[in-house]
Amino acid sequence: MFADSAKIFIRSGKGGDGHVSFRREIFVPAGGPDGGDGGKGGNVIFEVDEGLNTLGDFRLKRKYCACDGENGQKKRCSGKDGEDLIIKVPEGTIIKETETGKVITDMSHENRREVILRGGRGGKGNQHYATPTMQVPKYAQPGQKAMELNVTLELKVIADVGLVGFPNVGKSTFLSRVTNAKPKIANYHFTTLNPNLGVVDLDGADGFVIADIPGLIEGASEGIGLGHEFLKHIERTRVIIHLVDAASTEGRDPVDDIEKINHELSSYNEGLLLKPQVIAANKMDVLYGEEEEEAINKIKEAFEPKGIKVFPISAVSGKGVKELLFYVSDLLKTVDDTPIVFEKEYFPEENLVWDEPYTVEYDETEEVYVVEGPRIERMLGYTNIDTEKGFEFFQKFLKENGILDQLEELGIKEGDTVRMYGLEFDYYK
Repeated sequence: MFADSAKIFIRSGKGGDGHVSFRREIFVPAGGPDGGDGGKGGNVIFEVDEGLNTLGDFRLKRKYCACDGENGQKKRCSGKDGEDLIIKVPEGTIIKETETGKVITDMSHENRREVILRGGRGGKGNQHYATPTMQVPKYAQPGQKAMELNVTLELKVIADVGLVGFPNVGKSTFLSRVTNAKPKIANYHFTTLNPNLGVVDLDGADGFVIADIPGLIEGASEGIGLGHEFLKHIERTRVIIHLVDAASTEGRDPVDDIEKINHELSSYNEGLLLKPQVIAANKMDVLYGEEEEEAINKIKEAFEPKGIKVFPISAVSGKGVKELLFYVSDLLKTVDDTPIVFEKEYFPEENLVWDEPYTVEYDETEEVYVVEGPRIERMLGYTNIDTEKGFEFFQKFLKENGILDQLEELGIKEGDTVRMYGLEFDYYK
């Protein structure tokens, strides 16, 4: 069964706790602390699988948890890192935070693999806390907590051209004629219950991928019929072919049909009407002579002044189909071919509560500004600052938590060095 949406719960692994122990061996007096560090919790990673084309697997399993890191052991033995959890999804899957609906990531095009939730950092064993004045530390650092999130997965098919129109206007017949797709074809509404994709091959011209978007009727954007389930698949397309029953075989006005479908597209997303459109006036083989000419002129007079080209075709006989496909191929060359990727809007790290303390000091000996504390360590443990988005979050964290203000109060100047645990960077406004 085709499934293009699912709601699941994901959780990264908790970091293992540091261990408290002391070396006790014969002939080794005052062995000292030897508690090992806890292992890092596993990450939750989403990965594109070329062999998948639906989200059906997520209807059977709704909870996905990475492994926790193991606790540290005596004799300075570190705990084992938790195994990462890799969740495979079809290309074109958008991951959203369920409550807000904001995009966490778009698994399409260049983005084949991404860490969504980072596992907690393992806690330090008591071996790290021995000092000349505290030679018997009886405490260790607990591991960082796991991150958890309810997410919604949405599959938006990736195609160059979207094929839209009322039910029973011949979209499936058209698709089966021009591509290698084998959609179900029958003379009743809603024969097609899921989007069908096919590849158009043209002699002497560039081919393209076309997707049949089923179930569009008046009120689809409000949830009527099946169209509201599939409108999202049009968002990635670059050109829209609007197939219409030009012969009015079911008694509907083709001009009114086109306007109603365009209204549904606009109601769902106004940007859809900005995409180039081509009208395929289908079932012209039913009409003859003056009737045929009158029907096609009526559609042309309504839409060609708006810059929308109209092609009379017959999906059954193939009349006019080749001319339509070559026009669409040429039209695609004029449209921006930048991949349609949904921007990241939600950062799981921002949902964490940063309630731990931190300190901002100046080390005169090394002439560096030092920022440290549980809050800083936790933030660095959950954030990948090597990425552009991660570094933006890092800067936002420093500003919103008043750390930049405190550095300026201490007299920091541009070019001065700031240290945060193993990270050093130059300060610039």
